This record gives sequence, C-alpha cells and structure tokens, in this order.
Amino acid sequence: MTAEEQPPAPTSGPSLPALTSGPARTASRIGENLWEWVTHGHLADTRRMPRLPVLLGEGYTVHRYEPTVPVDPALAPLLLVPPLGAPDFAFDLRRGASLVEDLLATGREIFIVTYDATGRGAGRRGLELWVDEILPAALYAVADEHDGAPVHLAGWSLGGLFTLLTAASRVSGAPVRSVTAFASPVDVAAVPLVAPFRSVAEYTGGRIFSTAYRTLGSFPATAVKWAFQLTSVERYLTKPVTLATHLDDRELLEQIEAVDLLMDNMTAYPGRAFGQIYHHVIRSNDLAEDRLRLAGRPVRLADVDVPVLLVAGADDVIAPVAAVERATELLTGSPDLRFVVRPGGHLGVLAGRRARENSWRDLEAFLADHDH
Repeated sequence: MTAEEQPPAPTSGPSLPALTSGPARTASRIGENLWEWVTHGHLADTRRMPRLPVLLGEGYTVHRYEPTVPVDPALAPLLLVPPLGAPDFAFDLRRGASLVEDLLATGREIFIVTYDATGRGAGRRGLELWVDEILPAALYAVADEHDGAPVHLAGWSLGGLFTLLTAASRVSGAPVRSVTAFASPVDVAAVPLVAPFRSVAEYTGGRIFSTAYRTLGSFPATAVKWAFQLTSVERYLTKPVTLATHLDDRELLEQIEAVDLLMDNMTAYPGRAFGQIYHHVIRSNDLAEDRLRLAGRPVRLADVDVPVLLVAGADDVIAPVAAVERATELLTGSPDLRFVVRPGGHLGVLAGRRARENSWRDLEAFLADHDH
C-alpha cells in the first residue's frame, strides 16, 4: 500500500461506547439517581450555608453568613428579609440553587433576619413591629459592623413588602441603601386567587375571617402550606408523572425535593399580623390605594427615597406581574426605580433553576450600581 493509499490518521480518540449515549445513557442516569436515592434517602444537598447570629432580639435573630471568599470592602452588605409563613431557607434552597451561595461568591457580606413564629406573644405581633422595630434594629446591627454605612435590603413576597414599608417609614430613620422586592404583590385586586376571599369579606363585613384568626391566634402553618400548593395545584397533581418521566434529570429531581422540603417547613402567621394583612391588604387593598396606616399613622410608598428594584415572576399567580408593577406608580420618590419580569412562579423567580441567569443577575447589577 502506497503512502497515498494509507487511511487518514484519526483526528480524535476512540469513540465512546454506545452505553454513554441514547436510551442506554438515559437508563444509566436513571439507575444512578435511583441508587443514590435508595442508599442516601435524598438527591439534593440541602445543607444550609453556615451562619452565626450577630443580634438576638425578642422574637427575631439577625445572622451573618460565613464568607466563602475574601470579603470585598467595596461592596456594601445586604440584609435578606424572608416573609412570614415561609422558611428563611428559600434564599438558600439547595447547593447549586442558592441565592446566598451565589452572592457570597462575589465577596459581598450577606445577613438575614429570621423570626420566631411560636414564641411568647407571637400571635399579638403586628406589621408595625416588623416595620418600626425588627427590620430597623436588624439594619442598625448590620450597619454598626460597617462604620454605620447604609445597608442594602432584599425581601421575597411579604418580606419584600416589609422592606418597602421600612424604607417608607419615617419613624426609625433606618440606614437603608437600596430595596429589592422579589414577587411582592402591592395590588391584591390584580391577584385572581384573592378575589373569592375579597367577595366573602365584603359580604360578611370581614367577620368570618376575623373570628377564625382570633379564635386560633394565628393563621396555621398547614393552611399556609395549602395556600401555596393551591397556587400550583396542577403541578402537584402531575408530580407523579413528572417524576416518573424525568428520573434521568438529576437537577430537576433535586429541585423538586428541595421545594418539597420548603413546603414541609411552613410556619404559622401571627394572628394580629395576619389580621392586618387580611383587613388592610386583602380586603381593602390599602397599600395599592396609598392609604395604608400602621400604628395610627400613614405609611406611603411615595416616601421611599432610595433606589428600588422590583422583580416579578412571569408565571406567578400569588403575585402576578400587574400586582407587582402597581408599585411603580406609587414609588414616585425613588431616584432609581427598576421593574423587571423574569421566568418563574412565586418561588421560582427567587430560587428556580433559571433564576441564576435572570433575577440574580438583575439583583447583582442593581447592588453594584448602588454600592457607593
């Protein structure tokens, strides 16, 4: 055989065995996932990012997450604010899908305030406690560790409303640098799921729900879980099919497992706070109508004079886009008001599989623009 007749030299290594592609590869992944679930009892790594308390208050605690890279002193600290009812680890859902983990990797110091939903007197705590006392105390505690410099605030759902109302309150003068609200419904008239409750409230004068939460002393954790699941009832009904047809998708299985864990850890709403939400937000829509009063005084979003980022989930039924967007008409005093719509539902826009490349990037860019 002449040189011209020699077969061409191979340009790559040997072909991968057929086992690594097509149906055989899918079967291999299914086997690996099932084996790990059987031997370990789980797939998702739901260990929380380490944190230490920096302030122990009555009914609340402020924690500082341990840095994972050297802290960048040019980046202002961020205080995360969870809602009532949902566990604070929504911000730290699982490894690979944790906003906390992602932010720590940038060198920013991250803090979070958590609440004791079952302590003495919890049922008597009203919204003014969070707006006038808990969040201001948390902000001052974080600021004191940074020479008194103002602090970024970011909240999810009702936690986002807490951040907006704290920035609007003229009582505490808390050191707020900026506010980010994820999936925070300002206008409940734009929430279809709330319409039946508003109709019942109108017909009964609000008595039926008032009697219920006063009798129970709170809005029970089980009811909170049901409310969240009701908003995605189709997903829960089709979950067995989803699991059976996606046993090869490790990331999806991990996400479902982590979300189920979050749902199993819902907590009760304090009775008085739930009553205020019911009467002032659900029944009367006072926040959207710019007539909310806390502790006898008006609290107006027009008084927010710091930059604000509002993030809405495109598929959110608890806080639909219109319910979040209404705040843009009220936040007239903000020097930099941004509103974005990103993929995901109520939790997904904060901690979904697409959040990293969407809402998290929005948050990081917004924080960076207002670090000085």
